[in-house]
Amino acid sequence: MTIENKIVAITGAGRGIGRATALHLAARGARLALGARSEAEITAVAGEIEAAGGEAVYRATDVTKREDLNALVGLACERFGRLDVIVNNAGIGPLSRFDALEVDDWEAMIDVNLKGALYGIAAALPVFSRQNSGHVVNVISTAGIRIAPTMGVYAATKNALRTATEALRQESGPNLRVTEVSPGFIDTTFADHSIADPDIKAMIQTRKQELAISPDAIARAIAFAIEQPGDVEIGSIVVRPTAQD
Repeated sequence: MTIENKIVAITGAGRGIGRATALHLAARGARLALGARSEAEITAVAGEIEAAGGEAVYRATDVTKREDLNALVGLACERFGRLDVIVNNAGIGPLSRFDALEVDDWEAMIDVNLKGALYGIAAALPVFSRQNSGHVVNVISTAGIRIAPTMGVYAATKNALRTATEALRQESGPNLRVTEVSPGFIDTTFADHSIADPDIKAMIQTRKQELAISPDAIARAIAFAIEQPGDVEIGSIVVRPTAQD
């Protein structure tokens, strides 16, 4: 049961859950390939890891572009010789009511939350097949477990990914592990800049102040799934604040 020397690619690694996961896994001895849209953010995360004695490479990665995911996986293999885990974490949540007709936001969530994760899976599976080993970790959401107003399309993208993750798990055979992790209210900037409706934004901010837990909680859950022996698969983890309904 170890994380040391595992090679892990993480999308959305510049902030929030992705950053916390990168720092936590690096502290446990993993070597990382970090992807995010903001090169400045992942440069800073990689700098933190290297200052603490860890190893990390990075590249600007837009998960809506399949070639960017191929390049991130390729970077991990080029630098470290293999890839053990891909954490498909990148996600967006411009929440709104359906009658607001924010169709561009709907399409963006489909592109990032669903297609972005599928592109990560598509990039990693050929490597895992060659190695006869690998682990896909998809970060989903409790929004897909308890459906609420304003979260319809967001939850739909997360539940579509949940369905795809379970199908992949059933197809995976003995050499591929598949895990879904569903965070609840987490103290990140996830919704700070993406929600246009001031009432919805205020509601989310209030709930976050009342309930939110550290993204380190999700990092520890991901680490728990990764560190299991090769014949043990953690299929699903839900991590929410104790007070969240």
